[in-house]
Amino acid sequence: EVQLVESGGGLVKPGGSLRLSCVVSGFTVDTYTIGWFRQAPGKEREGVLSISAFDGRIDYRDSVKDRFTISRDNAMKTVYLQMNDLKPEDTAVYYCAADPDDLGVIVGPEIEHEYDYWGQGTQVTVSS
Repeated sequence: EVQLVESGGGLVKPGGSLRLSCVVSGFTVDTYTIGWFRQAPGKEREGVLSISAFDGRIDYRDSVKDRFTISRDNAMKTVYLQMNDLKPEDTAVYYCAADPDDLGVIVGPEIEHEYDYWGQGTQVTVSS
C-alpha cells in the first residue's frame, strides 16, 4: 500500500526556517516524482517544489526560489522540504504527493492531477 506521511510543520516567525519531512511506504523515493504542494485558506492548492526520480531534476514555483529547497534520502525513504526566510504568505497546509509517471513537474495547468498519491498534510503558520 502506498502511503505518504508529512511532518515538521508548526508556527514560526517571519524570517524563520522549518524543515518538512515526507516519509513514504509502498514505493521508494527514487522511483516516483515527489512534489510538495500547499493550500492557503481560501486559495487553491498550488505546487511548490518537486524532485524527479530519473535524474533528480528539480522544478519549483518562482515565489520560493532561493528560499526553499527539496532533497531526498533514498535509504530513509524520505523527501525533505527545507524552508528558509519564511514569509506570512507561506502560511498553508503543506502536502507531499507522488507521481508514478515521474514527469518531474510541479507548476502547470492542473498539474496536481498528475500526482496519484497524497499525504494528509501538515500545517505551517508564519506569524509574529
